[in-house]
Amino acid sequence: MHYRRLGRSGLQLSALGFGAWVTFGRQIGRSQARELVAAAWDHGITLFDNAEGYANGDAERVMGDVIADLRLPRDGYCVSSKVFFGAVDTPGPTQRGLSRKHVREACDGALTRLRVDHLDLYFCHRPDPDTPVAETVWAMDTLIRQGKVLYWGTSEWPAALIREADEIARTHHLHGPTMEQPEYNLLQRERVETEYDALYTDLGLGTTTWSPLASGLLSGKYAGGVPDDSRLAQAGLEWLRTRVLDGDAPAATSPLDRAARFVATAAELGVAPAPLAIAWCLRNPRVSSVLLGASRVDQLLQNLGALDLVDRFDAATWRRVESSVV
Repeated sequence: MHYRRLGRSGLQLSALGFGAWVTFGRQIGRSQARELVAAAWDHGITLFDNAEGYANGDAERVMGDVIADLRLPRDGYCVSSKVFFGAVDTPGPTQRGLSRKHVREACDGALTRLRVDHLDLYFCHRPDPDTPVAETVWAMDTLIRQGKVLYWGTSEWPAALIREADEIARTHHLHGPTMEQPEYNLLQRERVETEYDALYTDLGLGTTTWSPLASGLLSGKYAGGVPDDSRLAQAGLEWLRTRVLDGDAPAATSPLDRAARFVATAAELGVAPAPLAIAWCLRNPRVSSVLLGASRVDQLLQNLGALDLVDRFDAATWRRVESSVV
């Protein structure tokens, strides 16, 4: 495993992290979750990512139980959570968002479910148009000063709002955002590579990116349809299925077509498409950690092979990989 600094902070994260979205508390049982966390830890992964909204908090409960059962040393791993969507099916007005009330109570809930006394990373899962940015910045600063959170950041925030949060923090001598958690893969590049470009140097922003396989599309698993045991076949994720398979592009350049060309390129290079797609993400020095998701240990182990591919190909070959999805 390789380790990278979280932006300009002193925190070292494993270059590959492990996330619980749509798997823990939903797609897989506790025994499978235990096997996955154990395999991740055994192979050097030290970042475990979660959120209040994943399976209405059950993903955090499962992860907390598994980590406690495995007796992982608290000073050896980092755990993250995210606040915004709430942890119930139909949250009331004080059970979601980024108000001071919900930020604090969501943090306490995450600590209980994850069975820890502090969160290493705490993300504002989406912008909240109903809460002033200053209120959220002050709430996060309070959590850090209370020792409940070590670093806070954002997820899928526009660059202008991240900069506003940083300016508020600097003006009032508060702890500002350290990191962002955006989607980043061969099909989704603009935000990480263009929109946030100035923030890396101006703010020292770090990133823990999600969906390196575009929800499995770049692995080639959906070329012949949607398998019954895949995340896109799960009830309640119809929106994700439409987003992943259809996208916004015309049919000639649909996500499925672009993914098929990428899979063919991987075959020509003699490697599996999933680790190749992850390795492409790792090549970006602005990426602090790439979050992996898996429902089986063999999937996880194959994806860990991305570490061996980062330096295997020359620049011309990587340009060929990129051109395959244009």
